[in-house]
Amino acid sequence: MGKAREVQLQIMGNEFKEENSGELDAGHQSTKPQIKGHIWWIKMGIYSLFVLSGQTVATLLGRLYFDKGGNSKWMSAFVQLAGFPLLLPFYCILLPKNSTTDSIDTDRPPALTFAFLYISLGILLAGMCLLYSYGMSNLPVSTFSLICASQLGFNAFFSFFLNAQKFTFFITNSLVLLTISSALLVFQPDDASDSKKISKGKYIMGFLCTLFASAGYALMLSLTQFAFKKIIKRNTMRAMMDLIIYQSIVATCLALAGLFASGDWKVLKKEMEEYELGKVSYLMTLIWIAAGWDVFTLGAVGLIFDVSSLFSNVISTLGLPIVPVLAVFFFHDKMDGVKVVAMLLAIWGFVSYMYQHYIDDSKSKAERENPTQVSQASTREEVQI
Repeated sequence: MGKAREVQLQIMGNEFKEENSGELDAGHQSTKPQIKGHIWWIKMGIYSLFVLSGQTVATLLGRLYFDKGGNSKWMSAFVQLAGFPLLLPFYCILLPKNSTTDSIDTDRPPALTFAFLYISLGILLAGMCLLYSYGMSNLPVSTFSLICASQLGFNAFFSFFLNAQKFTFFITNSLVLLTISSALLVFQPDDASDSKKISKGKYIMGFLCTLFASAGYALMLSLTQFAFKKIIKRNTMRAMMDLIIYQSIVATCLALAGLFASGDWKVLKKEMEEYELGKVSYLMTLIWIAAGWDVFTLGAVGLIFDVSSLFSNVISTLGLPIVPVLAVFFFHDKMDGVKVVAMLLAIWGFVSYMYQHYIDDSKSKAERENPTQVSQASTREEVQI
C-alpha cells in the first residue's frame, strides 16, 4: 500500500539526513536551519497537507471501492502501486542536475546485487499490498486504520534483530500499548461492523491479513535500512529514487500479473457496470486512490528533505485518528467503546514511540553542537566512576 512508500521514504530520508548533517558539521555549520521565513513555513504547511490529505483520501476511497461493489483484491493492490509514474518526471529531469556524487562511487556492489535487492523488495511490497487489500475488504475502515498502527511496534521488534535497535522504556511501552490496542479489536462485537454486517469469519480474516501486512511493512522497513547501509552505501536522492522506482516497477508488474492470473480481469467490466455509484465513479475511485498515494508521497518527500524523516513520520501518523472519525460520517462505522479505547491506546503508543526518537534526536544534536562539552561531561562521568 502507500504505507510502503512512506516506510521507504522515512528510512532513506533518515540516512540522507545523517550524511548531510555530517557534511555540514565538517564544513560550514549550516545556516539553512536558522533561516526559516514565511516561505519555509508555507512549504511545510503544504507538504503536511499533502501527507494528511493523500493518506486519508486514499484510505477512505480504498474502502469505498469495496463498499460500493468492488470485489477484486488484485485490482485494489494494483492501484495502490500504479501511481509511481507520476514521480518519473522528477526522476528523469531534475535528478541528473542535482546528483553529483553518483559518479564518485568506488566500491559499488555488482548490478546483479542491486537487481536482486529491487526484485526482493518489490515482491514483498506486492504481497503486502495484496494483504492490505484483503484486510480493507473485510474490515470497517476505522478498524483497519487502527490495526495499521501496530506497524510501529513491529518496526521496533524487527529493528532489534536487524539494526541493533535498543529497547528503552518508551519503546517497550509503545510495543505493549500497540499490542493491547490491536488485541482489543479481536473482541469487536458483530454489531459494531459496517452496514454490510461483516461475518465473524471474514472479520478475523481481515484482521489477520491487516496485521500480517503491517508486520510485513515493518520488516521491509528494517530490511531497507539494512540494505541501504550494507549494499547501496549511497546516501543520495538518486539512490533513494532508484529504490522507490525500481521496486515499484517490480511490484506493479506482479500485481498486474496477479490480476490476469487470478481471472479478476474477466469480471472487471461487469464490476464496473454494477458499481453502485456508476461507471464514471468506478474509474474515478481507482484513479484517485492511485493519485492519493502519490500526493502523500510528494508531501512525505518534501518533509523528509526539508525537515527530517522523523517529522514526516509524525505528520503521517497524525492521520491515525482522522480516518476512524471520518469513517463514522461517510461509512456509518460505529465508534463504540472498544474502538475508542483502542484508538487512545494506539495514540499513546505512538506518542511514546516518537518521544523516544525525540530524546535520541536531542542527544545527537547536543553532541554535534557541543562536542567539547559532551566529551568533558563523559570524562567527568568516567572519573567519578
